[in-house]
Amino acid sequence: MRSIAVITARGGSKRIPHKNIKPFLGRPILEYSIEAALQAKLFDEVMVSTDDREIAQVAERAGAKVPFFRSEGTSNDFATTADVIEEVLAAYRQLGREFDTVCCIYPTAPFVTPEALRKAMMLLEQEQADCVIPVVRFSFPPQRGVVVREGKLSPKWPENMAKRSQDLEPLYHDCGQFYCLNVERFWRQKAVWMENAVAFIQDEKYVQDIDTPEDWEIAEMKYRFLMGAGMHKTDQKETGR
Repeated sequence: MRSIAVITARGGSKRIPHKNIKPFLGRPILEYSIEAALQAKLFDEVMVSTDDREIAQVAERAGAKVPFFRSEGTSNDFATTADVIEEVLAAYRQLGREFDTVCCIYPTAPFVTPEALRKAMMLLEQEQADCVIPVVRFSFPPQRGVVVREGKLSPKWPENMAKRSQDLEPLYHDCGQFYCLNVERFWRQKAVWMENAVAFIQDEKYVQDIDTPEDWEIAEMKYRFLMGAGMHKTDQKETGR
């Protein structure tokens, strides 16, 4: 089984300039994703897909490969993760290299661990899934959400407001950390979220969106707390479906 880890790290970032190599507790945040992929010891290749030479230099110093740069078409704000993966796999195919599975890891995912990657990739094989998607449960039931219309507050779904939280179906959302994909099925469906998707449920402690400067501060505080509390990243308890 030939596997590749693809870390997507383009140069453009408007809300957090040069976000993908910004220091996170003293180290370029990209290094955390590369380190997790290398330490998982699963992948025949750990590569970074980027259009930025400075990012490429950071990636190579951390032990990843940058065998080619992204095209202009996959470097803009409208390119999808699937577009990037397709370009990477096609480029390797031209180099005479094919892979059976791919794990796409985001560059701003310092809470991802080698153990999480190993478990998710194992789940992909065990379940014969098209893809494995890390998800986390909403901390508050979305079914009891409210909306503001013309200055007035009202329930989105009034029928749910009197229901107990435990009586509402648990809902989850994408962690935005990584995706494990079967390459043959990816070529057919050209999507990250494919037909036979299996959930990889993560603990909320190890999930944090990093889209704004405020998110970044929260992530650093959370990471520092978890490390200080002795909750090493490899101690996560992820489960499958």
